[in-house]
Amino acid sequence: MAGWLAGWVDEWMGGWSGDSSHQHSWVQRDSEAGQRSPPKLRPAAVFASANRAAHLEASPLRRTHLGSHLRAGASAGRRKRRRRRLPALPPRLPGPPAATMSASAVFILDVKGKPLISRNYKGDVAMSEIENFMPLLMQREEEGALAPLLSHGRVHFLWIKHSNLYLVATTLKNANASLVYSFLYKTVEVFSEYFKELEEESIRDNFVIVYELLDELMDFGFPQTTDSKILQEYITQQGNKLETGKSRVPPTVTNAVSWRSEGIKYKKNEVFIDVIESVNLLVNANGSVLLSEIVGTIKLKVFLSGMPELRLGLNDRVLFELTGLSGSKNKSVELEDVKFHQCVRLSRFDNDRTISFIPPDGDFELMSYRLSTQVKPLIWIESVIEKFSHSRVEIMVKAKGQFKKQSVANGVEISVPVPSDADSPRFKTSVGSAKYVPEKNVVIWSIKSFPGGKEYLMRAHFGLPSVEKEEVEGRPPIGVKFEIPYFTVSGIQVRYMKIIEKSGYQALPWVRYITQSGDYQLRTS
Repeated sequence: MAGWLAGWVDEWMGGWSGDSSHQHSWVQRDSEAGQRSPPKLRPAAVFASANRAAHLEASPLRRTHLGSHLRAGASAGRRKRRRRRLPALPPRLPGPPAATMSASAVFILDVKGKPLISRNYKGDVAMSEIENFMPLLMQREEEGALAPLLSHGRVHFLWIKHSNLYLVATTLKNANASLVYSFLYKTVEVFSEYFKELEEESIRDNFVIVYELLDELMDFGFPQTTDSKILQEYITQQGNKLETGKSRVPPTVTNAVSWRSEGIKYKKNEVFIDVIESVNLLVNANGSVLLSEIVGTIKLKVFLSGMPELRLGLNDRVLFELTGLSGSKNKSVELEDVKFHQCVRLSRFDNDRTISFIPPDGDFELMSYRLSTQVKPLIWIESVIEKFSHSRVEIMVKAKGQFKKQSVANGVEISVPVPSDADSPRFKTSVGSAKYVPEKNVVIWSIKSFPGGKEYLMRAHFGLPSVEKEEVEGRPPIGVKFEIPYFTVSGIQVRYMKIIEKSGYQALPWVRYITQSGDYQLRTS
C-alpha cells in the first residue's frame, strides 16, 4: 500500500512539472506563507481502489485530468476560508420533482370494480390500493361530487370509463394529468384497433395480447409506442413459433419517421381527404341560440408508395394575411385550437402556416380544429303539445331544413321526449317513420333524405294515466342527428394537396366534405 501511494505521489509531482507557471506560483505562495511541504492529500477521496489507480496509470489523458483535480485540491483550504465569508444563499424554493408526469400502474376494471388485468410500471404504489377505487367512486357519485381524479391518502386515481370497463392509472406524485388521460384514451384507441370492440369479453379473450400491448405502450410510467399500426408490425393476434435469431425490432420504432415503414409500394397512388365538421348547438325555448360551435377534423386515407412528403393548403385566414391574399374574393376561415398528428412539421407551420408532413400508411386523423362562431340552426324544430282532459296528449313536431336547397341531409333522426307514463302510441308523419322507445321515453322520427328548404310534420298521440306528473318532471330538449355530404358550415376548403416523392410518380388526391350533428339540442317550452 505504501509503495502504491509513493508511486501515486510521484505521478502527481510529474503532472506538476509539466506546467512551470503553476509550479512556480505554488512554490512562491508556499514560501510566502513559510511552508515548503506539499499539502496533505487523501488519495482515498479520489480513488476507490488500487485497480482504478492502475487503470488511470495506463491512460495519459486521465493522468492529465488527475493533475487538474489535484491542482484544484491544493488550494481547497484557502477556498473554504473564502467561502465562509460569503453571505448565505437564499433557500431553494419548493417545487415538483423533475419527473412529474409518470403513472405508477394501470388497471382495467369491470363494471363492478373487479380488476381484469393490470400492469405495475414503477412499484411505488401497492397493487392492493385499487380496492379503494370503487368504494370511493360510489361515495362521490352519491354525494354528487364525482370527478375524473380521486384521491385516497397519498394515492391518486386518474380514471376514464369506456363501455363496461374502467381504465384507471395510479400515481403518488403530482402527475401531468393531461398526459395520463391522453394515454388512457390512446390505450382505448389501440385496443379498439386490435379487438374491434373494447369491452370486458374482449379483454378476457385476449389476456396475452393485452399484456404485451401494456408493456409496449408504457415504460416506467411514461408513454412509449402508441401508434397501433406500428404495434401491429410486431404484436400480432396470430400465434407465432419462436425462431432463434429471427427476432428484431421493426425499423419504424427506431427511425426518425417512426409512423411509416419503408418499402411501401402501390400500383395506384391515391390520397383520400375527408373534411368532417360537427355542429354543436343549443337553442332555448324562445328560439335564441345559447351555444354554437363547429368542431372539425381532417382525415386522410393514404395509398402512396415510398416515403412521400405532402403539403396541404387550406383557406386559412392567417395564411391569407401573410401572403397578401386576404380580400372579399378569397373567403377564409380562422381556425382555433388546432391539433396535429405527430407527422406534421410544427416548426414550419408556426413560421409560414404550411402543413407539411410525411404521412402514415392507411387511415389517420391529420388535424382537428374548432370555430366559435354563430351558426344558424341547419334543421329547425318546433313542437306543440295539446292535452285532452286527463287521458291523452298529442304532440305535433315540425322540422324545417335551413340549409342550401341543393344539399340533402341524410339519416336524420329527431328524438322527441314524451312523458314517462305515456302508453298506447299512435303516429302520423308526412315523410319517414316514427317509433316509440319506452326505455328512453322518446319518440324517434327517422327521415332518410331531407332536402334543404323543405318542411315536414309528425303527429304523435299517447294515452296518459296522469297528466300532472309530466309537469313535475319537466321536458328534456329535442335532439337531432343528421349528416349533410358535400357541404361545410364554416366554409373551409382544401386549396391544394402537393405530393412530392423522389421517384416522381403521379398521385391523385380526392376531397370530400361532410357536415354532421354533434351535440345538437333544442329546448321546448
